[in-house]
Amino acid sequence: MRSPVNTQIVEILLIEDNPGDVRLTREALADGKIANRLTVAPDATEALAILRREGTSVGAPTPDLILLDLNLPGMSGREFLHVIKSDDDLKRIPVVVLTTAKEDETVLEAYGLAANSFITKPVDYERFIEVVRKIGAFWFSVVRLPSRR
Repeated sequence: MRSPVNTQIVEILLIEDNPGDVRLTREALADGKIANRLTVAPDATEALAILRREGTSVGAPTPDLILLDLNLPGMSGREFLHVIKSDDDLKRIPVVVLTTAKEDETVLEAYGLAANSFITKPVDYERFIEVVRKIGAFWFSVVRLPSRR
C-alpha cells in the first residue's frame, strides 16, 4: 500500500469530452500543488483502451484515480462504470464521478455501479477549481491507495 502522504507523481485518468473542463481540471491540479500526470480520454471507449493498454496505449500507466464525467459521447459514463467495476483487473481503481448531473436517481445509480464518490460540477469557475483541488487533496493526501501494478 502507498503511504497516506504521497511524494510520488500520481497518475490521474480524466474522462471528459468538454475541453473547457479539461483545462480547468489541469489548472486546479496545478494550483493544488499535486504532482500528477493527467491522461485525458475524450470518451469511455478511449479510456478503456488506455486502461487495458491497447492500441496506442501500450505501456500506459495504471491510474491512481479516475475522474469520470457521466455524460459522454458513445459509451456513457454509467456503462463505463459497469464495465470497469466488473473487471477484476480494473475494479480497484477509485472512480470519482465529476458531472453536471445532480438528481438523486443519478447519484444512486452511480453508487449502485460502484462509483467511489459523486461530485456535481460547479458552474462557477472559482468553485470548480476549489472542488478539483479538494478532490486531489483528499485522494492523494488523506486516502491510502493501493500500489500500482
